[in-house]
Amino acid sequence: LLVFSSGTKDGGGSGLRELLRNARTGVLHATIVAVVSNHAEGGVFHVAQQYQVPFMHFTGPFNAEEYQKIIEVHGAEWVALSGWLKLAAGLDPQRTINIHPGPLPRFGGKGMYGKHVHAAVVEAFKAGEVTTSHVTMHFVTPQYDEGPVIFRYPILVEEGDDGPALGERVNKVEHGWQSYITNLVVNGLISWDGKDPKSLKVPEGYQFLEAKY
Repeated sequence: LLVFSSGTKDGGGSGLRELLRNARTGVLHATIVAVVSNHAEGGVFHVAQQYQVPFMHFTGPFNAEEYQKIIEVHGAEWVALSGWLKLAAGLDPQRTINIHPGPLPRFGGKGMYGKHVHAAVVEAFKAGEVTTSHVTMHFVTPQYDEGPVIFRYPILVEEGDDGPALGERVNKVEHGWQSYITNLVVNGLISWDGKDPKSLKVPEGYQFLEAKY
């Protein structure tokens, strides 16, 4: 498993840290072969150092050829985007997943990440349009946040919430579930043919494809 994670030049990488921890505990039955960030010595770099995982600084160009070179160099079979803020190109849609901190498709697309998602959800709540936010995971296609959704977990928005307060609760759910769902994907229990969303297969009794708005 190869993980792309932006973080910031000063911090971030909390989701990556949970993936690395859970790869050690066995919640995630996968070897994380490397971590890639667009920040040279930011939070993601320091997390990778702490867990002694190879780190690569990726400065672009962010095109299919460059992404495929990175995957080939590291011998990765699967790719996880965990807070990766660049458009991913040339990745196998059957073997690449992303986690998103809000309901899709409404709160997705270019520019809708992190604090921007949480602020937009709070505004929609105040307008009486939604009652929950979601942690969403999906397979990755060439368009931002448009691959078939494989996981939705609702988080109640409450009176008095602002973006940071909601974001803190969303992050807790992200950290708790990302490794578990990633494990189902890399071990073939959640899959699709890379073309038709209707081909999506999930375990019997799986309850996380729909969530209350």
